[in-house]
Amino acid sequence: MGQAGSLNTRIWRDAPYEACFQEMRQFTVDRGPETPDELWLVEHPPVFTLGLAADQRHVLQAGRTPVVQTDRGGEVTFHGPGQLVVYPLINLRRRGLYVKELVAQIEQSIIDLLGRYGLASAHRVAGAPGIYLQEPSTVSNGQTQDSPMAGKSKIAALGLKIKNGCSYHGYAINIDMDLRPFSQINPCGYPGLSTTDLATMGIHKTWAEVATDAAQSLELALTKTP
Repeated sequence: MGQAGSLNTRIWRDAPYEACFQEMRQFTVDRGPETPDELWLVEHPPVFTLGLAADQRHVLQAGRTPVVQTDRGGEVTFHGPGQLVVYPLINLRRRGLYVKELVAQIEQSIIDLLGRYGLASAHRVAGAPGIYLQEPSTVSNGQTQDSPMAGKSKIAALGLKIKNGCSYHGYAINIDMDLRPFSQINPCGYPGLSTTDLATMGIHKTWAEVATDAAQSLELALTKTP
């Protein structure tokens, strides 16, 4: 555990998803008004996770990969090696933030990060939390041109839970990973939604490098007025 500006940061590689989920939920339940905010930088073994709004039918073929029900927002996604998961455990009340403002700051931190990596097409899609690129992906589930996601590849997924004015869960950004499991689901509930990672886009960074850069980018975004 160390300091990163106003956030206590924790790096947790090869973190079993359910153990991490239970720990961050318990941290949020136990924290008091003066508990410092934390930022967990995590890499999980392969797992599919379902948000509160998830439809099990969007898991097309789980195979031997565990499927875990969570209490975050959003639909189904995949976590695995080569992906950075960023969990901001933030006291929104203390920072004077509304949920939409926190989501906007997190998304902006990802856009800024990708922009520094030369991925200028990184953008939001209204009604579909996360960050997308215009470039094509190596993974497609038969997306049609009339789909609202046509021509877009998702590189970062986002889903939060707010309890007692504090956040947990967060976002995942694909660095250099096996993208094939995304073809076993309808990512984030969108049939045919393509996914990509930094390596596919020609950005070759280590997990540790992206973790450091992502933490700095989020810290900076959190200091800005929403």
